Formats: sequence, C-alpha cells, structure tokens
Amino acid sequence: MTRRAWRQRWQGEGGGRELLVLALPLIISSSFWTIQVTVDRILLSRHSSEAIGAAMPAVLLLWTPLTLFQNISNYATTFVAQYLGAGRKERVGPSVWQALYFSVVAGLSFLALRPLAPVLVAWGGHAPAVQALELDYFDGLSFAALPILITAAVNSFFAGRGESWTVLLIDATGVTCNGVLAYAWIFGHFGFPAWGIAGAGWATAVGSSVSASLGLILFLRPRYRAEFATATGWRFDPELFRRLLRFGVPNGLQWMLDALAFTVFIFLVGRLGEAELAATNIAFSINLVAILPMLGMGQGIAVLVGQRLGQNRPEIAERTTWAGFQMTWLYMTFVALLYVLAPGMFLWLFQSESDPTLWAQVAILVPVLLRFVAGYSLFDSVNLIFSFALRGAGDTRFVTAVSLVLSWPMMVLPAWAAWHYGWGLYWAWGFASAYVVALAFVFWLRFRTGKWKTMRVIETVSVPAAAPTPPAELEGDLAEAAPVRGVGPKLTDRLDGPSPSLIDPQDAEVL
Repeated sequence: MTRRAWRQRWQGEGGGRELLVLALPLIISSSFWTIQVTVDRILLSRHSSEAIGAAMPAVLLLWTPLTLFQNISNYATTFVAQYLGAGRKERVGPSVWQALYFSVVAGLSFLALRPLAPVLVAWGGHAPAVQALELDYFDGLSFAALPILITAAVNSFFAGRGESWTVLLIDATGVTCNGVLAYAWIFGHFGFPAWGIAGAGWATAVGSSVSASLGLILFLRPRYRAEFATATGWRFDPELFRRLLRFGVPNGLQWMLDALAFTVFIFLVGRLGEAELAATNIAFSINLVAILPMLGMGQGIAVLVGQRLGQNRPEIAERTTWAGFQMTWLYMTFVALLYVLAPGMFLWLFQSESDPTLWAQVAILVPVLLRFVAGYSLFDSVNLIFSFALRGAGDTRFVTAVSLVLSWPMMVLPAWAAWHYGWGLYWAWGFASAYVVALAFVFWLRFRTGKWKTMRVIETVSVPAAAPTPPAELEGDLAEAAPVRGVGPKLTDRLDGPSPSLIDPQDAEVL
C-alpha cells in the first residue's frame, strides 16, 4: 500500500484518526478505573497477603450481578449514537432517562444481595480469615451499586454523542476521590481510623457517588435541555423502555455470564490453596492494567458503528472497526512481550512482607501465569474489538449466546476438574486461555458475515410514498383546478438530518 493510501486510511472517514480522537478520552477513563483497582490491590497487599487474596473474590461477587445492570444502563449509548446519526436529537434525552429509571430500581434492589453474601462467600471454601475479609470488603462495595449504575446511564449520553472528554472528567473525579479516601481509610491517615479492607470498599462507594452527582449536574445543563430534551424528556416511555431492555438485557447478560464464569473460576482456584489464589488474583490484576484501557477503544468503536448505521453507512462502520483492531493488536503485542520478558517489573508492585513464606510461593507462580496472560491477551483484543462492533449494531443476542455456550464447558468445568482430580493450577489456566481464544474466533467470524450491517436498535420511521407525477399535458389543468400552496410537508422538513433506518428492529434479533 502506498504512503498516500495509508494516509487516506488514517485521516479519512472511518479511519484511525477519527476513532482515536473519540476513543482516547475513553481509554484514559478506563485507565483511571484500572488505576483505581490496581492501587486498591497494591495498598491491600501492603496491608496483608490475606487482604489481597480476599479482594478479587469480593469484587467479582459484586461485579457478577452488577455488570448485568450496568451494561443494560450503559447500552443507552447505542441508542444515543443511532438517534444522533439519524438526525433525531429529540429522542436522545428520553432514551437516557429510561436508562436512569432502570438504574435507580436496579441499584436499590441490589442491596437485597447483602444478606446472601455470607452464604456465597462460604461456598468459595476459602480460609475463615479470608472469608471475613471478603465480607468486610463486599459490605462497602454493595453501596456503590446505585451510583455506579447512574453514572453508566449518564455517561451513555456523552459517549453516544462523541463527547468523550466529559466522560473522562466524570470518571476521573470519582476515581481521584476514591484513591485519596482508600489511602486514608485503609491505613488510618489524616485522622481517620485504620479500617483495612473495609475502608477500601467504603472509599469505592463514596467515589462512585461523586461521579454520579457530577454526571447528573452536567446532563441537565441548559444547552443540553434545548437540543436533546434532557429535561423535557424525563417522562417514562414504556415502548422505549422495553426497547432498551430488549437489546440491553442480552448485552448485560453477556457481561454477567462472563463475569460469573470468571468468579466461579477464581473460587475454584482458591480451593487449590492460598498461594494459588493470591497468584491468580495478582495475575488478573496485572492483566487489568493492560486490557481494561482497551475497553475505551471498544466503546469508541461501538459509538461510531452506531452513528454510521444511524446514517445508513455500514461501510464506514466496517472501516472503523478494522482500524481499531489494528491499533489494539499492536498495543497488546507490546504488552504481551513485557509480560514474558519482564514479569518482575509487575510483580514487585504487589510484594508483601507480612507472610514471607506465602509470598515466596506466590512469586514463583505469578511469572508462569503471566505467560498464559501474554498468550490469551492477544486474542482477548480480537474478542473485545469485534464484540463491541456487534453491540454497536444491536447484535447483542448472538454475543450473549456465544458466552453462554462456551464459558462453562471450556473454562468453569475444566477448572473444577483441575481441582477435583488434582491436575493443578496450570491446567485450570490453560482451559481459561482456550476459552478466550475461542471467543475471539467466533466474534471475528460473526463480524465477517456482515449480518450486523442490517441491524438497528432505534424504531422504524415510516415515510409516506411520493404521489405519482401527473402527465405533462395535465399539469396545467390540475394547477388551474386546484391551485394549492403544498399538499404536505416536504421530507426534509419532517426529518432532521440524515435519513433514519427503515429496517425493522425485529431483523436485528437474528442469531
């Protein structure tokens, strides 16, 4: 390919530059969340080896049901993107309000899980001291559910319109607040008592509440009220709400099933021993540093795919997806090399002196696990990019079906077998890696078929057929017999912007 062609691919519509401009703030925003998770792990590892071992199971216990609700709320991003692409700005605010209503109900009902936490934690079979820490952490985290869901709904308004720097501002404010409070409340600084792992959980609840409050204030700014009906569109819209659930629930289920599979995997690995559990938690935490920022790239792809499909320009959406894949693959290749060639650079961040014997075992296991991470993370980037492109079109049922069919037979059940039959930690990780590889191939093949190009999540807009043109010899007679100023509004007066989708959303639900 010539230099001119490369430049055109980078700078043209659907090229890498357009995607990177939108995705960069989302990448940074996802990185802030990664930094929050990693800093919590580092602080807890300085507190005790048991605390770092308890952190990941507690987070996954929260995240498994929460990810269902969060990704339903945040799926309003696709509605916003497609409405904007179709030039129907008056439908943007109402779609976000439906997500907010869902977020409030789901966030409040989430607190019902708190009484079940001791039973769920006990099922993991971890040491009693670790179980007690898991419960302390989960207790604080459970109050973060409502503000996290509200933030997801509000961020859909800004992300779906391409205002990704505002998303970064909202998330960075909450993460900064969380980091400062976690430092103070874990170790007892600035006059606060030392609450240990419980302090980390409550810091997350407060930080997420700050993000939600800021997001709502910005969403209701006067300039958005006039253009996008963010204030007047507050009414509950049953049809639009059902449509959000229709596409959003499969989207949320996919994330929940994936989180559930990894949660059960973590608990099963914990039965292999404390060293195996701590090493697995550290390896996953290190992986988060690399892969979660790429969620920002995936979100950018989903937004641009939604906007282009709203404009009925699927060829530009396809070009954007491939540009995102190329950038993500290069990035993950670099990170995978670091995992293999310099594992100690990551390991020292989590070093704990509270139990030298346990840490010595962990330090042997982590570099080996990072080789697994290096291998599957390359395929995880494929999985991430193409699954987000499918979500941006509305192909959420297929994405969910794939996760349901593959996760348990390829990862969870083999992990149970590795514990039950004494195969060991590396066999369990080998099957988990195979699961990620399989997902990547399936989503890539689905994208290549092109069915997503005909899918939409927004409702059909009927356009009346044009009246037949009378014969030339009759035009004068008709004009004299019926001199009118116009028989109705022109199409350009009825539809603001590019032509909306004329494809019934039922067509978007094919597997």
